[in-house]
Amino acid sequence: MIDEQQLRKIVESVVASVSTGGPAPRPTAPSPVPGASYVAPESIAGQDGVFEHMKDAIAASKKAFEEFRKYSVRDRERLIGILRMVTRDHAEEFSKMTYEETGMGDVKDKILKHRNCAKNTPGTEDLVSRSWSGEKGVTFEEFAPFGIIGAVTPSTHPVPTMVNNIMIMLAGGNTVVFNPHPGAKKISAYAIQVFHKAVVAGGFPPNLFTCVKNPTIDSANEMFNHPDVPLLSITGGPGVVKAAMSTNKKVVAAGPGNPPVLVDETADLKKAAEYIIRGSSFDNNILCIAEKEVFVVESVFDKFMQEMDRAGAFRLDSVSLDLLSKKAFQPNDKGGHVLNRELVGRSACQLGDLVKVNVPEGVRMLYAETPRDHIFVMEEQMMAFMPIVKVKDFEDGLQACVDAEHDFRHTALIHSKDMDRITRFAQVMNTTIVVANGYSNQGDGPDDGEAYMAFTIATPTGEGVTSPRNFCKIRRLAVSGSLRFV
Repeated sequence: MIDEQQLRKIVESVVASVSTGGPAPRPTAPSPVPGASYVAPESIAGQDGVFEHMKDAIAASKKAFEEFRKYSVRDRERLIGILRMVTRDHAEEFSKMTYEETGMGDVKDKILKHRNCAKNTPGTEDLVSRSWSGEKGVTFEEFAPFGIIGAVTPSTHPVPTMVNNIMIMLAGGNTVVFNPHPGAKKISAYAIQVFHKAVVAGGFPPNLFTCVKNPTIDSANEMFNHPDVPLLSITGGPGVVKAAMSTNKKVVAAGPGNPPVLVDETADLKKAAEYIIRGSSFDNNILCIAEKEVFVVESVFDKFMQEMDRAGAFRLDSVSLDLLSKKAFQPNDKGGHVLNRELVGRSACQLGDLVKVNVPEGVRMLYAETPRDHIFVMEEQMMAFMPIVKVKDFEDGLQACVDAEHDFRHTALIHSKDMDRITRFAQVMNTTIVVANGYSNQGDGPDDGEAYMAFTIATPTGEGVTSPRNFCKIRRLAVSGSLRFV
């Protein structure tokens, strides 16, 4: 057995050589806008878990699975410990590289995401076996691996989703092949190499997790339909989820969200405003669970808007709102509108510059009053702007939340001191996550909330906030007439 101090020395020495052939230079801090000087290292195809072709990545993962089956549950937990350590130690580097490649979000918040993932992703402790004994004998049930899992990860949280998936999937004894989002392919491949080096240095087989260097729709379809991949895990948009579902394989899929917030007249308005800004501004609102639109009962609407201002948000006038709307949503060939992806994850100051408004440095969120059918209300927008709608009363606000959530059944939030209303809200919204009197991050476990956390929140397929048991099958052993010792 290698203790953590010895392992850390090994890991540091091998990780330093990833993609560079020598000690890795310390990255310079990125500027707050795209175009900073720090450039992510190029990935090396066919080395350390990164492959040119999907078929080779799958073949390598298949071979690794056969080796990994020989390792114990305690070994798996040791492996997860290595992944936690590397994620924690490289949180700053991964965060800067992600920002440089994607241009989305906030580096400081991304660092927190990586650290949270390192500390709070569940491991083998989630796989609790069951047994029954009686006069006819003993029956055991245990969690067993599926084999090779095919996974798709998003550009919004590429490394946290990837390492979170790796930990919870390998906890169950599986191996995993990734087809990352093309918009984050460099950081995804680089992270795979860093993790791969560390795990192999820790005494584990190579290629327990692999990816393709240049992910495409074709490589995803090849993974989806490969006979050696029995289970698919999709953290992406509705198109890729639909493609995975069409394979008739078991799928654990995260779907779209447009989380509404209802603020009634009993709420602590100061706390509600502070929490809405805190949750929605985290990483510039690119989390799927983050607050996207707010409905406030008219009797406290004006007071709430004042609290938003006091809490540090910046209010846009109708002219600026109209201009931002036109830039954020562009017409498509079907007569509707599509989100301008260039604005996803943009900060309040960046959005202000776009509409020629001088937003003070340090402001985390823009906001404005809108009608309930405004495009910013009805479409998931993922930028540092919050539409706020006046509603007649609780019931009117509840219906408005239902309309804006579109039956995605993802996440909904309420600020109220009336427990009956909170109960009714949770029942009617029927979402995977409901947060009452808090901010959105509290719905996905620590450090902000309780329970456990995951970056794959499987709403369409029903697993909810995923954990290792969601990527295992249950096997039963029945022993007739024996082992009953009482």
